[in-house]
Amino acid sequence: VAGSSEFLGYDQHDLSDVHIIKYRTVRRKDKEEIHLVLDRTPFYPEGGGQIGDIGKLKSAEESIKVFDTYRENELIVHRVDRIPDNPQVSFNASVDSKRRYDIERNHTATHLLHAALRQVLGNHVQQKGSLVAPDHLRFDFSHFSKLSDEELKEIEGLVNLKIRENILRDEARKIPIEEAQAAGAMMLFGEKYGNEVRMITFDPAYSVELCGGCHVTATGNIGYLKVTSESAIAAGIRRIEAVTGIEAEKYFNDQSDLILEIRQHIKQQDLVKGIQSLLAENKALNKEIELLKAKFSSQAKADISERAVDHGDYRSLFTVVESVDSKVLKDMLFQLEKELSPAVIGLGTVYNDKPTLMVSITKELAARKEWNAGNMVREAAAKIKGGGGGQPFFASAGGSHPDGLSDAIKLLQEQI
Repeated sequence: VAGSSEFLGYDQHDLSDVHIIKYRTVRRKDKEEIHLVLDRTPFYPEGGGQIGDIGKLKSAEESIKVFDTYRENELIVHRVDRIPDNPQVSFNASVDSKRRYDIERNHTATHLLHAALRQVLGNHVQQKGSLVAPDHLRFDFSHFSKLSDEELKEIEGLVNLKIRENILRDEARKIPIEEAQAAGAMMLFGEKYGNEVRMITFDPAYSVELCGGCHVTATGNIGYLKVTSESAIAAGIRRIEAVTGIEAEKYFNDQSDLILEIRQHIKQQDLVKGIQSLLAENKALNKEIELLKAKFSSQAKADISERAVDHGDYRSLFTVVESVDSKVLKDMLFQLEKELSPAVIGLGTVYNDKPTLMVSITKELAARKEWNAGNMVREAAAKIKGGGGGQPFFASAGGSHPDGLSDAIKLLQEQI
């Protein structure tokens, strides 16, 4: 029919004597797109979660790249890289078959996954969305809680059992919807179906669904399904992501390489025991480090406190201390403030090539003298090319210029 397009891609990936019946140029986000409509096409338009096909249109004189296909009303629209020099000639339309086969594996896998979810979790599970791409699949479904590791293993195991059974696809095209309902076909809630539907079955006792997408001829073509993640995307809606075929093989190869790398570092056959041993050793070392830090802090505090200047009604202390992390510096600062109170104290250090400033003022002293630790630190931070702030009685700053730390400490002292 003039102005309409016929999809023949279920059975053919390559069509000859194809003609362009419509074309247009569309500008979207400052980018120009070329759209073509063919009288007959093997290209599947995006729909039902399955992404659109890509491929080529070839005539005797030229080759046009098809980089996406989608449906607009009753038309199948092909996004192409340019308008043909002669749109009136006949073309050969060919789908990227390898990509399509990968998509078919993932699409059939979503059907097997849907059935497995209902069998393991219960009939309350309903599909809420999906994405079928050549390199992975995504399946959203209704469920009230996070899936346990045991449930995921059971679901994945059931899908792979059906793959190994190599179940042949049973496809019924343009059958009355009443016939599909009588066969127990899964229908998506809220989806509108016509009087005639397409039903895909992989074992009548396991998976029967209404579907317009592309599928493998037998489940064995999928190879293997591996769940890579399970998560929540909304209240009562879960999402499973998975890979099949060559992507599943890549996933296992990557995991195997990772295990080999870990084994090389641990140098122990029993990886679990090796990792547990390392964690225990790390915990003991961290505890020892904390004890050493506390000891160092205590000794350093005793030495530093002797540098305090007595002003009669308060004491001040401004100095650079040996390299310590911010936690140790803050602990040292508060201990000195408590020991010398009422006091105003400013400490600076360089740790991992990063300078840090901290100021503490006894609260009563800050109120009486109208000193503000936050303002003092912000001004001094310029010397270390950084910034910071805080409260009137405590503030800190970090920077990127260690050489300016002494000048920053001097400026703090001058402010007092």
